[in-house]
Amino acid sequence: MKRPSPRTAPYPPLDGAVRHDTEIAVRYVETDQMGVVHHANYLVWFELARTNLCATSGTTYAAIEQRGFWLMVTGAHLSYRGGARYGDIVRVGCRIARESSRLVDFEYEVRIAETTSVGTDGSEGSEGSEPDPRIGQVVVTGTTQHAWVDAATRRTARLPDDLRAIFLRLAGKS
Repeated sequence: MKRPSPRTAPYPPLDGAVRHDTEIAVRYVETDQMGVVHHANYLVWFELARTNLCATSGTTYAAIEQRGFWLMVTGAHLSYRGGARYGDIVRVGCRIARESSRLVDFEYEVRIAETTSVGTDGSEGSEGSEPDPRIGQVVVTGTTQHAWVDAATRRTARLPDDLRAIFLRLAGKS
């Protein structure tokens, strides 16, 4: 089976689905001894992208929680295709892949948006150097699965129609 090119989008756009991109500057603390982003940090970035996607809809996680609902993570899957490094700017794309009254799945794509010319030894590159070929490269794709939970009972719950309408719009279903 042929692997997709790292520059090829791993998922086609859904008809009408909203995709929100969040740019993140890779911090030194997020890298490991090998100089690349530690794998666990991608889940943190997914959460930030997911939160920002919700904010584009006119509501926030905090507002949903004030209504007594949590969006509990029930599963996560990541595929690593490359590595982001300290100083890179990554773009985390997020969209709803599947939605129901009790469940929602998100898809993510992390690409290198910009790179710096700082080497691993701390030296800076020269002006006029060639653009980094990693720009545009997909480094991670992933999904997270979630269940709507009643905060009081901690059991799965149907999302009220007004809140569900927000997620239907994000999923391109309204």
